[in-house]
Amino acid sequence: MTSTTEDRILVFEYFTASGEKDKCIISEAEALLFALIDDLKEYNLDVVVNEYYGNIISQYGNVNPILIDEDIVSWLKDNAADFNKAIFIAAENNNNLYNITKILEENNVYVYTSSSEACLISSDKFQTYEELFNIVPQPRSFRMKIDPKGYWKRAIENLYEKWQAEDPLTPLKIIIKPLIGVDCEDIVVIENIDDLSYDLEEIFPPGSRIIIQEFIEGEDVSVSLLCNDGKAIPISLNKQFVELKDEKGTYVGGMLPFESEYKDEIFEIATKACEHVKGLKGFVGVDLLIAEDDIYQGYLLEINSRFTTPYVGLKKIANFNIAKTIINENFDDLDISLEGKVEFKKSGDNLIIRRI
Repeated sequence: MTSTTEDRILVFEYFTASGEKDKCIISEAEALLFALIDDLKEYNLDVVVNEYYGNIISQYGNVNPILIDEDIVSWLKDNAADFNKAIFIAAENNNNLYNITKILEENNVYVYTSSSEACLISSDKFQTYEELFNIVPQPRSFRMKIDPKGYWKRAIENLYEKWQAEDPLTPLKIIIKPLIGVDCEDIVVIENIDDLSYDLEEIFPPGSRIIIQEFIEGEDVSVSLLCNDGKAIPISLNKQFVELKDEKGTYVGGMLPFESEYKDEIFEIATKACEHVKGLKGFVGVDLLIAEDDIYQGYLLEINSRFTTPYVGLKKIANFNIAKTIINENFDDLDISLEGKVEFKKSGDNLIIRRI
């Protein structure tokens, strides 16, 4: 591999670089990667992909394909020092987002994405909760570990009884999810504490770290923002499609922009949260809930300090180039408008993106 020059940018997406074979995962990963490459067609890019993608990305005249046959984390440990600048896509699974960012930082690579410290805070749902406690509205939350002896069950029952006693006239539901997870992965809703059983260990085996939250009825939404140096600018409010089946939640897509009478309040919560967490940078997604009947109109659920799926929808209708704006790092005169609506939905092994 030839050494890079100052103007080149290292680009990669975790799954397409690491050779992931799950087509359901790959469809979303490919859409994000190709959208990013297309937005950056004015720049010279070193794009790292698995050997399978060699012919696909070679069609871009500005791209130098770097083909690998190992996972991207291992490759970066050996090669990150050869690059000066990077913009990448990765999720929180197995702390990949934090680990990759840390490797780049330790090799003095300038990243156009969030700092490793911001990734560490936002990847851990309870760290996010503590960081933003009394800053923005959030559901009550509690962190615990599934112990091998089964004491976790009584601990959850005690927590449930305590929360229910605080408002005994309102039936309490709780939601259990991984401390670090993506796309509503392994979410369980407990409508009645009597339904809590040791079967939960099939989803969260002993040693798993989980977060328990009060379940608030409402509409699942997200906000896409651009962040840099303590400043956050909301781009769009997005409707999230979340399927609840057998009390398990699954994220299947979304629609944007989403119209709501509470848009301004939701934008304010997302913006305030992102500006409070130091180091958030580039494209950031914030998951929230528009409450149907509660003290607050909106509740923050989590921050995704990374490119999220709405990016591929926004690329089709935004009046500006999102990735190019991130590289330029100047949001002062940004005039945002969206022309039309886009729906993106997982269908089988495919991600379907269409104007509506």
